[in-house]
Amino acid sequence: MRQTDGTRILVAQGGGPTAVINQSLVGVVLEARRHEGIARVYGARHGVRGIVNEDFVDLTQETSHNLELVAGTPASALGSTRDKPDLAYCQEIFKVLRAHGIGHFFYIGGNDSSDTVRIVADEARKAGYPLRSIHIPKTIDNDLVANDHTPGFPSAARFVAQAFAGANLDNAALPGVYVAVVMGRHAGFLTAASALGKKFPDDGPHLIYLPERVFEIERFLADVKAMHQRHGRCVIAVSEGIHDAAGKPIAAQLARDLETDAHGNVQLSGSGALADLLCEEIKAKLGIKRVRGDTFGYVQRSFVGCVSDVDQREAREVGEKAVQYAMWGERDGSVAIKRTGFYSVDYELVPLEDVAGKTRVMDDAFIADNGTDVTDAFRLYLRPLLGSGMPDAYRLRPAPVPKVLRA
Repeated sequence: MRQTDGTRILVAQGGGPTAVINQSLVGVVLEARRHEGIARVYGARHGVRGIVNEDFVDLTQETSHNLELVAGTPASALGSTRDKPDLAYCQEIFKVLRAHGIGHFFYIGGNDSSDTVRIVADEARKAGYPLRSIHIPKTIDNDLVANDHTPGFPSAARFVAQAFAGANLDNAALPGVYVAVVMGRHAGFLTAASALGKKFPDDGPHLIYLPERVFEIERFLADVKAMHQRHGRCVIAVSEGIHDAAGKPIAAQLARDLETDAHGNVQLSGSGALADLLCEEIKAKLGIKRVRGDTFGYVQRSFVGCVSDVDQREAREVGEKAVQYAMWGERDGSVAIKRTGFYSVDYELVPLEDVAGKTRVMDDAFIADNGTDVTDAFRLYLRPLLGSGMPDAYRLRPAPVPKVLRA
């Protein structure tokens, strides 16, 4: 069994890909290669599964030029995994890290990934093995506690805002009801980002449904009817995680057959079921003929043409700061983004126990009293994260011509 001399680093990516996760990867690699005491920087292919399978690549041999190109490329360059390690799995991870003499372990991911880092760090501590374990934040859901926001969310939010701006223009040209389901599971941040696509008072989305509020079918139909009567159309943003008062997913109520994931949870993403089911309810109960639905699904995670420059910069910096904390700090932890001004951030290493396995949801101050819109506080929170160069939309200022035949 090889004892570490602290010269070998291992980095891996876990969970859903994002538009900027490779910035964090490259931040780790390039920052680590600046330190004289680091001999090798390894990457595990497909996250923790690659670790237990000893499927490593030597990132020390990558050119800086190619790394920079990869940094600007969405999705997970090393590959990812949906494995959710338990204690036995984490013990296997530690066994491999020890066998390869890894002295620093960096895992880029969300809630589950932070818990994996916590357990591996505990195993190393119990074994008396000198391993520094750092979790690097990543999730489009923006549901990591102790963070103002998480890398990946701003770019996905930029996509959602622009997508709804376009959907609103389409719906205004051919009026009807449009329903779009957005990712985020049990946190409504990403769905709420749809509000940033609005410019004029009568723009959509006219209704926004978040998992932080109980969803009632009858109230939903009444809301849609009222908006359709007011505007002659209605654009609706719906979180995939909406649920009833008992916490049961609405998709599970409306559908007979639903896919579940490896953990038995209802598969909220990757299916157009919820949008289709809500559209069917609107058609059947309200008698509106033109009703259309979409599910943004996986396209919002790694869309090439819609990346926030703020998100890119911060994703790079959390990778760099992770290495600095590992080299110069004296404890394991999770890198957290803290907002310090409008707009500026700083970084902090918080205890793994503060982040691992916990879920953040939207603050009440971000949700309008009617439960179907967001507040100005949320708009001020999100706008700087979307980055520069946000596209804009305009309208004609029609000067009506008097009718002759139908005067």
